[in-house]
Amino acid sequence: MTADFESIRILDNFYQTSSFFPMPVVLVSTVSESGMTNLGPYSLVFPHIIAGEPGEHAMMFISRSTSNTAENIRRTGVCALNFIPDDKKYMECCVELGWPGESTEEKMKHSIFSLIPSMRKEKKSGIEYPEVVKESVQIMECTWDDSFPLEVTPECNHFLLRVDEIYLQKDYREAIIHGMEAKKFPKLPIDYGFRDNIYFWFTEANKPYKVQITDRHDTNVNSIMFAAKRFDPSVQWTEEAAAKLVSVPRIFLKRVFAGVVEEAKKEGVTVITAEFMDKVRDKRSGEKD
Repeated sequence: MTADFESIRILDNFYQTSSFFPMPVVLVSTVSESGMTNLGPYSLVFPHIIAGEPGEHAMMFISRSTSNTAENIRRTGVCALNFIPDDKKYMECCVELGWPGESTEEKMKHSIFSLIPSMRKEKKSGIEYPEVVKESVQIMECTWDDSFPLEVTPECNHFLLRVDEIYLQKDYREAIIHGMEAKKFPKLPIDYGFRDNIYFWFTEANKPYKVQITDRHDTNVNSIMFAAKRFDPSVQWTEEAAAKLVSVPRIFLKRVFAGVVEEAKKEGVTVITAEFMDKVRDKRSGEKD
């Protein structure tokens, strides 16, 4: 151990009692037994399954097994993740809503958030979907996949939530589809969670900055063409298309080849051009005007 570092005892909730761990602040909306929408603030909400076919993408949500939110998800199978903007009055309300032991009716009296109906395109009969928070920057409407092991410890439930729909405020949706600039990033709160028995701690979101991806490695067009021909001889590449991959690290080239070739075969394309590469790489092409 160097003189600059000292060990700290690892306690329960180590992410906040024994370390500094930045987390999101998310209001999870569920439907209580009375039919009233319940809002519970949480930070242990993370991307879990990030690639695959439609319907496979998922978030991991960790909650006390006895919380209103956990009980409601186990009963109804649905919830919504509401990402609210960084505003001190909202964080103060989250702390109030997070007080354990209160019924939905008791704690929702203190909520300052506006609720609007679920925006899901497809709603199954017999399921009552929770309302969502109007002030949100973005909302993920989710369905619990109960095939995933639920209980890791008796105190905690781990919910794998399939992301059915994602909704963003118009300006932020446009920013994602048409190109991001620093000023177009939403101001989202960061929760350190450390309470020291008195306070929750949050930090303001600073202006984001960008770092250019380097192309200092020795990959060139000729090496790309050679690797592409060996990957699948039935599909040809133009040099202009290969040039699009010069900055891709070698370790990822086969994965990129596989994705591009798969799309080419789906569309009956036998020669991959620069224009086809642009189309494949632009995941948002179908959503642009």
